[in-house]
Amino acid sequence: MADLNQGAPKDCNGRRKDVNGRTDCVVYSRGQIGDSMLRFMLREAGRTGLGLIGAVLLAAAISALAVPGAGDGLWHFLVAWGRTLDAFAHLNLGQSAMTGVPAREELATRLPLTLGLVLEGLVVALLVGIPVGFLFGAGPARRAAAPLVQVLSAAPIFCAGLALAFVAADLLHWPVPRGTGDAANLMLIPKDARELEILLLPVLTVGLSGAAAAQLALRRAGAESARQPWRAQLRRMGLGAWEIETVYGVPRIFAGLLADFGEVMLALFSAAAVAEWVFNYAGAADLFVKSVALHDWAIVSPILLSFAGLTMIADLLGRCAAYPLVATGAAP
Repeated sequence: MADLNQGAPKDCNGRRKDVNGRTDCVVYSRGQIGDSMLRFMLREAGRTGLGLIGAVLLAAAISALAVPGAGDGLWHFLVAWGRTLDAFAHLNLGQSAMTGVPAREELATRLPLTLGLVLEGLVVALLVGIPVGFLFGAGPARRAAAPLVQVLSAAPIFCAGLALAFVAADLLHWPVPRGTGDAANLMLIPKDARELEILLLPVLTVGLSGAAAAQLALRRAGAESARQPWRAQLRRMGLGAWEIETVYGVPRIFAGLLADFGEVMLALFSAAAVAEWVFNYAGAADLFVKSVALHDWAIVSPILLSFAGLTMIADLLGRCAAYPLVATGAAP
């Protein structure tokens, strides 16, 4: 779980006292919590901004490899890198070395399909990952199921895609896209039952990968929450186990998922590359894999930049959304 406790107020509202009439907490006003959250958001926004600058520099360096003569020496590469950065500043992302199509056009055509696949996979990931994470995130269930869950989470997503393809083709007799047809022309929203059957396989592949990342974040947060010293303090103040878990434990566990939202999105984008390749889904992730194999760096760099930027933004939004849960749920 990401560290959200920097600057977070560790306080309670002072309504409960121990047998001696004392409280173990300091009262913070909503204004103090709001000021602390504002500082946290500004700090995280600065971090994200630096990360985006680094992603742009890396993407420009990759794209510079496509410039003729860039491999003739360090000086030639630096010159090509500088010219590529200048082109990026003017929104000129170059063109494909294989097809001659501008990278912006390729990105505009392929990226919406991948984003749709990732968003649909995210729905599956949350529907599956959150119940599994909460179920196995605390108590004896966490200890008993940890080995099995860890093995399933570590299984390569490539294996999951092939397994789904086998089940769909041989057991359910669904149409599995093969060759260059079928999924290459699929739209985001299927028009009929046949397209739904074809689209369901890559969505499940991506979604199950995201579910593995989501439940892992929840289980880590549950383990961390179970070790917190404030649990003993709350019990001494007279709170029951159910009230501690529902009022203070669950918000912190859910905050762990939000804080690791960037990791979940990274898992979804990684799985999209495998799913699009296995199921012949003509999205940006499939184009990224093929472009890397063909050394078409002008196409690789904007796709990589898009994925990195979206992951960083998701991480920023998740951490900012998690902060109020930590600030209010960590100490009642």
